Amino acid sequence: MRVTDVDLFRVSLPLVHEFETSSHRKSAIEHILVRLTDESGEVGWGEIASPTDPFYSSETVATAEMIGRDHLVPLTLARPWTHPSELAERWRIVRGHEFAKAGFDIAAWDLWSRMQGVSLSSALGGTRRQVAAGVSLGIEPTIDGLLEQVQRHVDGGYPRVKLKIKPGWDVEPVRAVRDAFPGILLHVDANGGYPTGSYSITRFKRLDAFDLAMVEQPFAPREFVAHADLARSVSTPVCLDESVVDTGDLATMIALRAGTVLNIKVSRMGGLTPALKAYRMAQESGIAVWCGGMHEFGVGRAANVALSSLAGFHYPSDVSGSEKYYARDVIEPVVVARAGLVDVPRGPGLGHEVVMERIAPEMEVV
Repeated sequence: MRVTDVDLFRVSLPLVHEFETSSHRKSAIEHILVRLTDESGEVGWGEIASPTDPFYSSETVATAEMIGRDHLVPLTLARPWTHPSELAERWRIVRGHEFAKAGFDIAAWDLWSRMQGVSLSSALGGTRRQVAAGVSLGIEPTIDGLLEQVQRHVDGGYPRVKLKIKPGWDVEPVRAVRDAFPGILLHVDANGGYPTGSYSITRFKRLDAFDLAMVEQPFAPREFVAHADLARSVSTPVCLDESVVDTGDLATMIALRAGTVLNIKVSRMGGLTPALKAYRMAQESGIAVWCGGMHEFGVGRAANVALSSLAGFHYPSDVSGSEKYYARDVIEPVVVARAGLVDVPRGPGLGHEVVMERIAPEMEVV
């Protein structure tokens, strides 16, 4: 298989509801779509879901665009390949820049599975026909506003709700949600916003009272020792996200017992190829896994659905329906959640088609 053309599309979509984390608030999402075309004319799509600003990681849309254009495109066009994992190996000479690599890797898997005439889910080894979808809710101006958002999604049938927290917005909003929704699967995500030390240990011990599924990424990415200390101090399971970029990080997490749950994000880990490796390693080590998201458009969201169809994913994934985030997604059919479940496409590749009219004005051809 030889890729003959690579196109990058820089696209911005407004969010239907502003979203705030421990670091910033956003009202729109800008991502880069990757299109690979092979010599037969078949096309594969991927999505570079890096944030616009360097708050989640050091990557941004601008850096991903540069790395993609100047390095990943030439490497992709260099010579033929037979399986997406070969391209992932080729891109290893570029250190870091996992978000940029993920967009190309997803596109390669979409192209390869289309050429094989199989769904992306089947190509990855997935067996589920439906995956459970959870929702991630940002920090709201008021607790009443947060309760309204939770009620809306509980009414929509979502079985799991994740709440963003930060110092000063943690115990009270979580208490309010748990009191109002005593039976829902609930967990919290700090995005590394807490300082290490006794203050944070005390705050997270108080969260033990609310029967949370997990507390996600309390401390900064490199703070493995602090996460291990917290895991020994609280009864709530500790989940790592930003800390685990590759399987070396996962090995550190396992060795230090810095957590018992891993959020596998296709974008954070450099694509479906490394995500599969992390999934298998976690399975062998007894680490529970689930699939997180980066407010992906439909392309990246479809890749997450395919990954979540693997049997070993323990918790509902961040693959909620497109309409939760975007009034008009870039794909058809859009991703739909019914009673908290998303159907896994059975057609070739991603199982969705990109609507060119929705992205062409933003087109950059490489």
